[in-house]
Amino acid sequence: MSWDLMLLTLALVALGLAWHANLAARELANRVASDTCTRAGVQLLDGTVSFLNARPMRGRDGWLTLRRTYVFDYTEDGNERRRGFVVIAGTSVETVGLGPRAVT
Repeated sequence: MSWDLMLLTLALVALGLAWHANLAARELANRVASDTCTRAGVQLLDGTVSFLNARPMRGRDGWLTLRRTYVFDYTEDGNERRRGFVVIAGTSVETVGLGPRAVT
């Protein structure tokens, strides 16, 4: 087997692993957003999160990982859209939040 073919294979495997990690992080962010909205008594709009950004960071173990931020829309009353967010650091939830609540 030539070196070119071996490097191409390794690059494709690395790309596949990165794709899988991104899908897993998005699925986790979707579950967290849905659970957060349910607990807060608000409705998750559009049924999914949207990717906002990713930045490299050092994990607790010292290894380089990604901090991914996802946003989602929700409503309290069915009229106003509000924005929430989920931050995933590596494979765990770092923080989740809902925008300012309406004052009644």
